[in-house]
Amino acid sequence: MRKTILFTLFLSLFAVGCQQVKRPQLTIATAANMQFAMKAIVHQFSRETGVQCKVIISSSGKLTAQIKSGAPYDVFVSADMKYPETLYKAGFGFAPPKIYAYGKLVLWSLKKQGALSLQELSDQNIKHIALANPKTAPYGVAAEQVLKATGLFDAVKDKLVFGESIAQTNQFITSGTADIGFTAQSVVLAPEVKGKGSWIVIDPDLYKPIAQGILVLKHGEKHNNEAVKLVDFLFSKKGRTILEIYGYKVADR
Repeated sequence: MRKTILFTLFLSLFAVGCQQVKRPQLTIATAANMQFAMKAIVHQFSRETGVQCKVIISSSGKLTAQIKSGAPYDVFVSADMKYPETLYKAGFGFAPPKIYAYGKLVLWSLKKQGALSLQELSDQNIKHIALANPKTAPYGVAAEQVLKATGLFDAVKDKLVFGESIAQTNQFITSGTADIGFTAQSVVLAPEVKGKGSWIVIDPDLYKPIAQGILVLKHGEKHNNEAVKLVDFLFSKKGRTILEIYGYKVADR
């Protein structure tokens, strides 16, 4: 009798374990500017669908390199369209990437209170200016475009400190390593950051539109249905509302 009970218990635990293994989980390669917004998106998405999500944060360029090297990602949420389009043309995606939102660039400082301005970047009291590396991060490209469009680049180029992504750029700003820096508006609007320091939105005419793209990857073929559901959620009313809360201009599907 005791053996029968133990065997039945073993079968029950084995069945539960199998169910947990079979439960779908998406691995989402996410550009750092979307870190906080994606946290809110996957929370709501998982609540509604039961699909668990693991979010990997880095610069779009580094994530692209990882995907090309075989990283087991199901979905790529980029900070631009260049990287997902490159991956799709190389055969890594099921269908062409789609623009899900347009990002906004801001100037942010925890050291300076009150109104900020681009002109003060050349001030001698500003020693270090943080921005994401333009070689791998689209927001870094936009920041560099702003500095060149305003004629400030040559005056401040020796002050620039580069983060490998917006996430590291934010660390430079919040730790005081940089006096001021360029980041995504989605960062300063996040509950974890909101109210810290001072920031201003950069005139969008000073940089090319930051069209952000999403790509369902072929590596995640066994999770393709769940990946498509995530894309659908991102473009749904609920998904678009979350993006707008974080300062993005949403795109039509």
